[in-house]
Amino acid sequence: MAFELVCKLVADVVLSRRVGLKAERVSRLSVNDRTGETFQRCQKLTSAIDFQQVFKNNFRRGDASITILVGKNTGSRPRLGFAIARKQIQKAVKRNALKRLFRESFRRQQHRLPARDLVIMVRREILLNEPAQIRATMDQYWNSIIKSCENS
Repeated sequence: MAFELVCKLVADVVLSRRVGLKAERVSRLSVNDRTGETFQRCQKLTSAIDFQQVFKNNFRRGDASITILVGKNTGSRPRLGFAIARKQIQKAVKRNALKRLFRESFRRQQHRLPARDLVIMVRREILLNEPAQIRATMDQYWNSIIKSCENS
């Protein structure tokens, strides 16, 4: 009898902790929704045709490790795509980490960016840079893209 009571108390405590953790996760997501910094599917370049258009008609910003292709877009918001070759970045973990880093940078600047299609390509030299340095570089490129699109 006492053992059953203890088991129920432990189960209640564990369950309440799990529910609390789920509530924290939901609240973190809702904070991003409120600030408008989410990265939705409509902000991704998804089809091969979209990528081909950007590769054909674009202007470039970049350096030895990062190249951003900027193409025209018929929509009302900027869209982002990645062309990160396995030949350049062999490990999927590193490719995905770079994509997360670029997505975060895009997400924070999306309200300032013009309605253009953007494709990010990288070379293996990017692995020599720290994430903070990559973020700072991306901020410079976003500013450059904004200025170039205002002038054209």
